Amino acid sequence: MNQTVMPDSLRQDPAIPASPDLRRVGAHPDHWYPLAWSRELKAGGTLAVSFAGDPIVLVRPKSGPAFALEDRCAHRQVPLSKGTVEGCAVRCCYHGWAYEASGACVDVPYLSGKLPNGVRAYPCREVDGLILVFPGNAALADSVPLPGLGSAANPKYKTRRFGREVGCHYSFMHENLMDMNHQFMHSKQMGQMKPRVLGQGRGDDWCEVKYSFKRTGGKQPLGEAVIFGERRNGTANEAERDVMTVRTEYPYQTLRIQTAGEDPVMDLWIVYVPLDREQKTNKVFGLLSVRRPKIPGLLTLFWPALVVFTERIFAEDRDVVEMEQAAHDAQGADWNQEVFPVIRTLRTLLVSCGVDRTAA
Repeated sequence: MNQTVMPDSLRQDPAIPASPDLRRVGAHPDHWYPLAWSRELKAGGTLAVSFAGDPIVLVRPKSGPAFALEDRCAHRQVPLSKGTVEGCAVRCCYHGWAYEASGACVDVPYLSGKLPNGVRAYPCREVDGLILVFPGNAALADSVPLPGLGSAANPKYKTRRFGREVGCHYSFMHENLMDMNHQFMHSKQMGQMKPRVLGQGRGDDWCEVKYSFKRTGGKQPLGEAVIFGERRNGTANEAERDVMTVRTEYPYQTLRIQTAGEDPVMDLWIVYVPLDREQKTNKVFGLLSVRRPKIPGLLTLFWPALVVFTERIFAEDRDVVEMEQAAHDAQGADWNQEVFPVIRTLRTLLVSCGVDRTAA
């Protein structure tokens, strides 16, 4: 396929990282990634999932914890996810080879004597409705902490769990959430908002930025009012009294909105799990927690409006990041002329924490 040649003027632009191309930097596997919601894996069942092109089967025995294995029988490479769960093992649908949680082959129906080698097992944990898998070096799993999941377990909050596939590299998703200058795109949903950067920070595996916002036009949407409460237009102190902190703590991202001295009014935890080998598709796992107001039942009453509001925002974000991926594919390289210091810092972080796939 012919690819467009990058103009020399863009090659020389200092705003474009020379190497590696961020969109070819893989997500580092030595972290805990959610691969499914707990509700998706039924007792006595299997579920086929993947991480960066590696097929993985999740297995839930009728008693005992869920476990994760390579989704290929050692015999003929048939997916184990097509098999059946018997006791604490999964049995291949083809010849009946059975594997336990360690990956060891524990039975071949027509074989006596020494059993064949098994399959790869992945460390697996289940927390707050998510099934987390450690796809990297299993020897490191116990030393890597499980991610904090925001306020999902806090009874003072009501949490919406959402997720879907998006056709782009995960880095586009990190950039989209952290760069609030793109509120211009959401003006039909949110009215006209002017973001102001209050400060930013950076560590070895994290970076963050703080924003305040001022409404410059349009009415406050009902879904937004459910989260923030009513804001009076034209009063700077009211419009800017909430501070939004967006943080990438690799490989996860959080967005919190709060007033000084108070618990966050909104607490979002989100991660983007690469699905295919080229990592041009990711699955979003998000936990959006909203603090319950003092009036009982009020948040539940307006929850449908919040869902509609967030779905519309996400749909606009999904469309634009998929357009970014399409442009990268057509150009064959990252041509972005990034001028926002916050995103340039983020891009550097994602490169340093990820895996350069171009060197493979």
